[in-house]
Amino acid sequence: MLMRRRSFLKLGLLGACALAAGGAAYRVLRGPAAPGRFALDGEARAALAAIVPAMLGSALPPPQAAARAAALDGAIAGVDTAIRGLPLAAQQEVQDLFGLLALAPARRFVAGVHGGWPGADPAQVAAFLQSWRTHRLATLQTAYLALHDLILGAWYADAAHWAAIGYPGPLPELSA
Repeated sequence: MLMRRRSFLKLGLLGACALAAGGAAYRVLRGPAAPGRFALDGEARAALAAIVPAMLGSALPPPQAAARAAALDGAIAGVDTAIRGLPLAAQQEVQDLFGLLALAPARRFVAGVHGGWPGADPAQVAAFLQSWRTHRLATLQTAYLALHDLILGAWYADAAHWAAIGYPGPLPELSA
């Protein structure tokens, strides 16, 4: 099906409005926080607990391993730290993204996750991420890239995960 330019522009505008409305509603429902600062709350953590395994795949311990819960918590804490290191404008954009993922109607429409994040099927989460990665709307591709970069950046910022990718660590300082 070919999409006309006007339809494409309307769809892009609708996606941008949905993202902004989701973020605004999320900020209103979340209550007051430090001015301009974003911190992960329960809904955002639940979304990440479903998204992180889909992003990291086999880098996480197997589902039945006791270390998986600790690794998942560590990854989510790393994402939280990474978000706090972003400029305030970028934190606001990440907040809008998590607002969109937290609101049930938006989550169903944009991510295709019909139940809450805690009960999300891993295959369904992987499918939504893949659809965002290859979506024709740049807004959803950007949202995917933000999640990807936050999660993988936080994971591999931890020196405990460097060996898995063959990174020996930073070179020692050379003395003159």
